[in-house]
Amino acid sequence: MEINARYNSLVALGDSFTEGMSDRLPDGTYRGWADLLAARLATRTPGFRYANLAVRGKLIGQIVEEQVDAAAAMQADVVTLVGGLNDTLRPKCDMGRVRGLLTEAVEKLAPSCGQLVLMRSPGRNGPVMERFRPRMEELFDHIDQLAARHGALVVDLYGAPALGDQRMWDVDRLHLTDEGHRRVAEAVWQSLGLPAEDDWRTELPPAVRPAWAARRVADARFAREYLGPWVMRRLTGRSSGDGLPPKRPELLPYAASPNGSGPDGAGNVTSVS
Repeated sequence: MEINARYNSLVALGDSFTEGMSDRLPDGTYRGWADLLAARLATRTPGFRYANLAVRGKLIGQIVEEQVDAAAAMQADVVTLVGGLNDTLRPKCDMGRVRGLLTEAVEKLAPSCGQLVLMRSPGRNGPVMERFRPRMEELFDHIDQLAARHGALVVDLYGAPALGDQRMWDVDRLHLTDEGHRRVAEAVWQSLGLPAEDDWRTELPPAVRPAWAARRVADARFAREYLGPWVMRRLTGRSSGDGLPPKRPELLPYAASPNGSGPDGAGNVTSVS
């Protein structure tokens, strides 16, 4: 990949990871790694355009049905696709179907864009991760095979211990913090052949283990505010993204301000604190 590569447009597909949860802005909206990446690319290219079709909770079948054809029609310089992980977290998951749908998505997207970017997604270290690790690794192996066949890039976030650190994850234990999203943006930036700002793989200093009582309080909050609602949605067949539109459904100009990284209503980037 050329270190002086120039990109004029970016389209991001996926679920909550690409939508930007839990990198929350002061107005309550989400930013996330894709917005951060777009803001940096926009500083290099006047007229840079960006679309983000991702919606939280989407399964790979929904991504294929609702996002892939629209993204292919945009014919962007860069398309990022991250999907299938929500499927692997379901109690019952047909991995053959997941692999087939992911293949369908890649076969449509790769010929329609300048560079397709896939990911081996990060996972928070802990017992939940261990339970679903075999499915995740099966998914990632398939992603590697697809990338090799179709000339896609693979950003290996799964292999970075820093992104498995529990401190990189929000209190819901499902979504990255703002620092986690910043590192993902840097990882994709570097995979596109652009000059590194820092080493996104750098691990955090050793953690001080919270007291037993503090851990129990955190566990109780997690169960009450996040785990319980998540289980209820699974039982009732609902999704957190039901009825929500993508935040940037059209490939529109995305201009960057000198010190900002969050899009305003006009598709520009405004400063955030």
